Amino acid sequence: MAASSNTLTLDKPNLTGDWTVVLPRRRKQRRNFLKSRTPEQESPWVPIDHEVDHDRESKLMQKMQLCMKKVESSEFFCIFIDQIQTPQIMDCIFSVLGSETKMQMVMYGIGSIESYEPPRLQLGLAILMKKRLSWIGDIEVFDPILSATETRVLETLGCSVLSVNEQGRRQALKPTLFFMPHCEAELYDNLLQANWRVDMLKRVVLFGNSFETYEQYVSVFKNVTDVNRRKHILSVRRFTKEFGIKTVSDDYFRAFHDLSWHFFSFDPETELQFDKLMDLVDTCSETA
Repeated sequence: MAASSNTLTLDKPNLTGDWTVVLPRRRKQRRNFLKSRTPEQESPWVPIDHEVDHDRESKLMQKMQLCMKKVESSEFFCIFIDQIQTPQIMDCIFSVLGSETKMQMVMYGIGSIESYEPPRLQLGLAILMKKRLSWIGDIEVFDPILSATETRVLETLGCSVLSVNEQGRRQALKPTLFFMPHCEAELYDNLLQANWRVDMLKRVVLFGNSFETYEQYVSVFKNVTDVNRRKHILSVRRFTKEFGIKTVSDDYFRAFHDLSWHFFSFDPETELQFDKLMDLVDTCSETA
């Protein structure tokens, strides 16, 4: 699946497509990304409520503006930006950019920015990054639980909302920052699978759950199902440079705990294989 130009505009909604049932708990809502489809298929998407509620829109914009002011003036944001601008991380970013000057941002799994503060904090951070960092380009957003009102607010804030559920399978045909805080492991694995070539992974920056933590979890619990669901995550670990972030205070823990920057670096002759992963599967089977 190549980089998508499919963005939703509420003036001319795409009313085709298969609807996603919205479940009340956020963990279950995220599962709607991961319907059983072949990697080549996309699921057309529009908000389940077609009408924008202008009173809710106004209140949500106020919440987002307050949230961004809170983040921008926080110690957390200061430390976060300082870390990005260290030589260690900037060298990785310049390597991904190559001859490009901008890196597009794709946000998957943001959740309901109207219902919960953590998604507002995450979105606020992404928008402030674009404001502060010259190499951040356009921002595209998708979560199947977004409402029409939330979609309008996202557009007002300068983001584009995708009109298809890519299931995380966006191919990095140009330098791309995937902003994916606290998504399910299967979504990260989908992303890696779609880019399972050295030339494409070198164009990927991933901000999301720690791959090191996934590896430690599997090593301790030795569950074959967990290994299979995370096989690309586990296999790419030895080629990954990971930098954990600091949440600094309880105000930002729920939104940003256990998140890391991930960059992928390879020798010229590298081949992406699952050999060591198969050894781990065998070990899990023996201990089951």
